[in-house]
Parts: sequence; C-alpha cells; structure tokens
Amino acid sequence: MVLKGDFVVVNVLLVIFAYLLGSIPTGLVLSKAVAGIDPRQGGSRNIGATNVMRTAGKALGAVTLIGDVLKGVIPVCLALFLETGQWWVAGAGLAAFLGHCFPIYIGFKGGKGVATALGIYLPLTPLAVLVNVFVFASALGVSRMVSVGSITAAIAMPLLIGLGRYPLAYLILSICVDAIIIFRHRENIKRLIKGKENKLWGES
Repeated sequence: MVLKGDFVVVNVLLVIFAYLLGSIPTGLVLSKAVAGIDPRQGGSRNIGATNVMRTAGKALGAVTLIGDVLKGVIPVCLALFLETGQWWVAGAGLAAFLGHCFPIYIGFKGGKGVATALGIYLPLTPLAVLVNVFVFASALGVSRMVSVGSITAAIAMPLLIGLGRYPLAYLILSICVDAIIIFRHRENIKRLIKGKENKLWGES
C-alpha cells in the first residue's frame, strides 16, 4: 500500500530528476568531447542542435537533437509509467524543459527548448505533434529559417492541444513551454524584424 505522503515524495523526486536530466547540456558535452569545440563560442552561441550543427558538424547536431528530445521523453514516460496523474506528468515535463533552458550545471544558460519540448509532447499528445511537424516543416521550407519554424510551431501547439481535447494539465503545460520558447527566441525575432536572421540554407 502506497501512502499519500509517499506518493507526493516520489513525485517531487521525479520532478527533481526531470530537471537535473534536462539540465545536462547535451550539445556542449558532445561538441567538447568529440570535436573539441565549444558551441557557445561560435554561431548563435547556443548549445542547441542547430548551432551545434553549424559549429561542430551535422552528425553531432543530429546526435544533440536526439539527446535533447530524450531529455523530455524519459521523465514524461517515467511519470506515465508510475501513474502519477496528469498534473504530476505535466510537472515532470515542465521541469525537464526548464532544466534544458536554465541548466544548473552551466550557470542557467541553456538552449531554446524546442527539441526537449518535442520530447515532452511525443508521449503526451502524439497526434498534435504529428500535425505540428507539418506546420514546422512548412514554415521552415518557406522561410529557410529554423527560428521561424520553431516560433510558428510554438504558437500552434497550444491550439492543436486545445482542439485535440487533451487534458487541461497538458494544455497549461504547452502554454508555459511555448511562451518560454518564444521568449528564448527574442533575439531571433529582433533579427527577423531587421531582416538579418540566418538562413539554414541558401543566401542569407
């Protein structure tokens, strides 16, 4: 028999674990270990997959993307397995996301959160993710800018979750996550307004 107090402790520990896992700077660790490069010293100076791809190569960028996605998938799947309840599941997902964006290991200066957000949503709202992949790809294809695809997908996600009638906890989670994603892209937005944002391919 699991006592109520024990249930709360387990969930609090899960949220802490999610934050610490999310805080692992995948791109920074991989870039330094494999290529001897610090992505914070080049490109957009971000530790996410896009900048790792620019500074350390496509292969490391791809592995960084997978690692950042898993930081969202693992704690959410663990919370679902433990049947912690929708709000605790959402809390674990948010903690992992905050860990990625504000990692304790490197002075709370992390990535922009798009890949980790994808990892959070995959087990929770798969249909919404499927539709939003198309939204992201369309925005990226037209603009040739990852930032435009990311911002567009961030705006779309709460709408898709609402239309999909997913639990309220997941809708609130998406609003929090996607508001932070847009905030983390504020410099990209400034460059977009000035017409100076970097393109992923083609002439800038």
